[in-house]
Amino acid sequence: MFPVLFTAGMTLIDTTDSILMLGAYGWAFVKPIRKLYYNLTITTVSVVVAVVVGSLETLNLIGDQLGLTDVGGFWGAVGSLNNNFGILGYLIVGIFITAWLASYVVYRVNRYDEIGSSSV
Repeated sequence: MFPVLFTAGMTLIDTTDSILMLGAYGWAFVKPIRKLYYNLTITTVSVVVAVVVGSLETLNLIGDQLGLTDVGGFWGAVGSLNNNFGILGYLIVGIFITAWLASYVVYRVNRYDEIGSSSV
């Protein structure tokens, strides 16, 4: 039963993600400056998230191998974060949403849409 539930959940999430990405890329590809700005924003946030997750996993592996995750402090916090990766996943989604919204506001405030559209 669990594999079927997992498949149904992933289908829902992947479909929702595809619809959101279709809208985002549709907006981004109307003008070249939008495409560049969108790709820079998403790539930067993705790299930061990947480095943070990779660092946590590496630190957890080091802490586990050296038996440091049970002592508390820094190593205990690293072990606790790795034991609650579901919550960290929600935080990552929140980071992407916040970055998207901040990117949109900066894009509008700085009038990047007007770049290249003025006639000489």
